[in-house]
Amino acid sequence: MIKIYVEVYGCAASQDDAAIIRGLVNKASYKIIENINKADVIILVTCIVKSSTQSKVVSKIKEIIKKYPKKKLIIAGCMPEAEREICKEIAPNASLINSHHVRNIVKLIKNKDKILEFLGKRKENKLNLPKITKNKEVVNIQIAEGCKGNCSYCITKFAKGDLYSFSQKEIIKEIKTRLKQSYKRINLTATDCGCYGLDIKTNLPELLEEIVKIEGDFKIRVGMMNPEFTLKFLNQLIKIYKDNKIIKFLHIPIQSGSNKVLKDMQRKYNVNDFKKIIKAFRKEIPNLSVATDIIVGYPTETEKDFKETLNLLKEIKPEVLNVSKFSSIQKTKASKLKQLTSQVIKERSVKINQLFQ
Repeated sequence: MIKIYVEVYGCAASQDDAAIIRGLVNKASYKIIENINKADVIILVTCIVKSSTQSKVVSKIKEIIKKYPKKKLIIAGCMPEAEREICKEIAPNASLINSHHVRNIVKLIKNKDKILEFLGKRKENKLNLPKITKNKEVVNIQIAEGCKGNCSYCITKFAKGDLYSFSQKEIIKEIKTRLKQSYKRINLTATDCGCYGLDIKTNLPELLEEIVKIEGDFKIRVGMMNPEFTLKFLNQLIKIYKDNKIIKFLHIPIQSGSNKVLKDMQRKYNVNDFKKIIKAFRKEIPNLSVATDIIVGYPTETEKDFKETLNLLKEIKPEVLNVSKFSSIQKTKASKLKQLTSQVIKERSVKINQLFQ
């Protein structure tokens, strides 16, 4: 029996892709193992959202090729689509499969002696497929892939493409299936949950309204929503968030407290939009936990812009703060700008982290 080892990097959607891959591989009667040394095929589900993460993934690929030159390597996730050239350069004998083609993973294993590629963006429904998760009480469910944005610093767009929302009916069916399998918490995930449904004449609040009607003792955690779409459905979202089944967790990335920098990033909202969302939610849901993301050291960020970010964070006081130091990623518009020095970026990152220790 062919033995398969799966390793995953990245977000909840990547974790879900890995769970689906394990499920499909298991259904095809291959053996999933946790020891890479004993594997015949190594599947690496990759992430490239930050250059530091991409560096880790590249190092891992090189390590696998050096240690296990005779094992079949399959590179999955975001890297094959967005950075095919890098994959082929460092792993010419690896097969490649992107996040839009996970259903084809078994074909790669069956043809492990060949070098195959399943690339290119397509609309693939990832719902109601076999899954094997590490956590037996919490399951990630993707509700959409791609987004409606075009942020200047983002490489994920190159991998995921434009918004493709999965059908409400199929999402409900999948949730019911997972509840029957004794999962207690459903994490809804997407590139941007906030824009769910806008391509299929529905929206996130309407989906959540249907989900909370499902009978059973379970909780729903809503993934990241960009401010632009959270504001669009603000009142409906607040109303549905009051339901006992919805975990009182709101992940809204602001990225910068400077309107100038937000415009340069091609983010489609301003600081006041963000403040309005947070204040409205907190007023109606007092036990809410707010998470936000900040990019420190965007190329056009001045000291004044950075202070505006600090002031915003002091005002909002998020319960969870994810700080990323800007790093240039090839292919993105931001990579063509004159970069700030690593010392300036580091100093600003330290200041923010000191503020929120």
